[in-house]
Amino acid sequence: MKINKIKINSYGKIKDQEIEFDKNINIVYGKNESGKSTILKFITNILYGISKNKNGREYSDFDKYKPWDSEDFSGKIEYELDNKEKFEVFRDFRKKNPQVFNEQKEDISKEFNIDKSKGNEFFYEQTKVDEKLFLSTIVVNQEEVKLEKNEQNILIQKIANLVGTGDDNVSYKRAMDRINRRQLGEIGTQKSREKPLNILMRENEELEEERNKLEKYKDSKYEIEENKNILLEKYSNLEIELNYLNKIKKIYEDEKIENEKIKIKEKIKKENDEKINLNKNEILKIENENKKILEKNKNKLNKIEENKNKIKNKLIIFFIILILINITQFIFIKNNIIKYIFLLTLPTYLIFSIIYLKNKKNKIKIFEKENKNEEEKINKEKNNYLNENKIIEKNNKELENEINELKNNLNLKINSEIEKIKNNYLEKIENKKIIKENNFDINSKIKKIKNNYLEKIENEKIIEKNDLENIKEEIEKIQKELNNTKIRLHELDLDRENVEPQIDNLLKLEEKIVNNNEKIVNLKKLDKSMNLAKNILEKAYEKMKNTVTPKFTKNLSENIDEITKGKYKNVMVKDDNGLIVELDNGNYVEAKRLSVGTIDQLYLSLRLSMTEELSKEKMPIILDEAFAYYDTQRLENILKYLSKKYNNRQIILLTCTEREKEILDKLKIKYNLINL
Repeated sequence: MKINKIKINSYGKIKDQEIEFDKNINIVYGKNESGKSTILKFITNILYGISKNKNGREYSDFDKYKPWDSEDFSGKIEYELDNKEKFEVFRDFRKKNPQVFNEQKEDISKEFNIDKSKGNEFFYEQTKVDEKLFLSTIVVNQEEVKLEKNEQNILIQKIANLVGTGDDNVSYKRAMDRINRRQLGEIGTQKSREKPLNILMRENEELEEERNKLEKYKDSKYEIEENKNILLEKYSNLEIELNYLNKIKKIYEDEKIENEKIKIKEKIKKENDEKINLNKNEILKIENENKKILEKNKNKLNKIEENKNKIKNKLIIFFIILILINITQFIFIKNNIIKYIFLLTLPTYLIFSIIYLKNKKNKIKIFEKENKNEEEKINKEKNNYLNENKIIEKNNKELENEINELKNNLNLKINSEIEKIKNNYLEKIENKKIIKENNFDINSKIKKIKNNYLEKIENEKIIEKNDLENIKEEIEKIQKELNNTKIRLHELDLDRENVEPQIDNLLKLEEKIVNNNEKIVNLKKLDKSMNLAKNILEKAYEKMKNTVTPKFTKNLSENIDEITKGKYKNVMVKDDNGLIVELDNGNYVEAKRLSVGTIDQLYLSLRLSMTEELSKEKMPIILDEAFAYYDTQRLENILKYLSKKYNNRQIILLTCTEREKEILDKLKIKYNLINL
């Protein structure tokens, strides 16, 4: 497998940069802080994704390499597998999954497994190399070869770990010791006493004894709960029955009120009828009195008229006589004065007669007017009584309609409400499946109430006091039973309050026993797992010693022999002495006695030899300032070794010096130079 090209759109401080790699040696040259390590991180992150987890660091990779001045955070890599298949991977680092394209530029991202935490695992499926293995074998950086003299034992241990277990961070002996210590500390043995498993088992024995003492309270609680449930059921039934009776009582009371209304209206109607009769009597009385007065006035008027006529006749006769006298005196009396004096009597008498008759006529008119006024007054009084009777009769008719309507509707209303109450009660019975304890038969009671009511309607009777009293007595009886039930429920609650602390203690004990049992089971499982792990580790170590370790030691021996120009030949791992090296004189020395530079070479050669085993793909070798502490001779040896031993692999050297370039030029080894 080789990397053909990377394109960094925006990653860390690098923007819009493309780098093409050769299939053999590539030198990425740049001063410190020019972005070499950023390029290495870019390659790792574009293949495996970028983490937002700090993992104990101040910043996560995502926060560290996210551009500050750009929304873009992306790039692309083009690589080719050993079977000549080419792929392009574009990744927007803000998103979890990349886009993977084949050589025909088809998006094949969905053809690979997508892990919930890691994302698309396309590169692992293609190479079988995960990120941890990639960084621990393929990539070697300056921090892994930088070693002070007093720290060389650490690197020797890493080499021994690699040879013994295949992982420089895993030591068989240390792993086995750690498992044994953890097994003893976290679990214990049959002989140990103050260890978790032994403590839990002793504690459970004590808890079981205490639980047996508290078991009796559990039965008491069940008995209290059972009695309480029975009483609650009874209380619920009584409440429903009381509610029913209160509604029936309300119907009776409403009926009584409605009948009282009818009674009041009937009383008003009766009073109105009496008033009408009184008014009729008054009218008759007025008519009789009026008749008498009219007859009396008529007679009086007739007498006045008759008297008037008599006087009129008399005046006429007297006037005629007076005329005759004047005629006579004109004939017989010669004195003119006397004649004229007698002549003046005629007009005087005539005027007097006219005035007198006029006065009589006026008196007759006045009498007629007074008679008419009196008649009008009587008629008015009569009309008042008649009008009052009309109003009363109209009101009586309305009252009669209202009374009839009330009587007609009352029966329907009572029947409807009773039926509604009955259905509601029956629905509650059906929903709650109530079992009546006091023979409260709603159907018979409703039937009885309806029959009583119909009988009262037929007999035109209003509700009797005793009916309500009977219902009230029954309500009072149920209310008393409810109170007694409530008291008994309270007593049961008190009993339960006394029992519950003991039950709580019992539950806590049982919970603790269960938890302890779970812990015991888990500890036994853990013990079994640790024994299994030790067994597997031991078998794996033996297999490693018999198969992989010889191969590693052979590769390591060949590498160190060539790198050191035969100064050191064979390298072996011994359980008692650790890593030992054969000198050119045939003697064996412990690796810790070697120089720091030689140990560095030993570690690097072992890491390189592992690349042959980790994947079927010939993975690239990426060295980031890995030779910073090599002298010129060691650097020349290692570069010569790399170009010869790994001429079929892509090698990427990231460096801030020109030493690698100068030595390769000197050795006339071809390389691809990339200046940053």
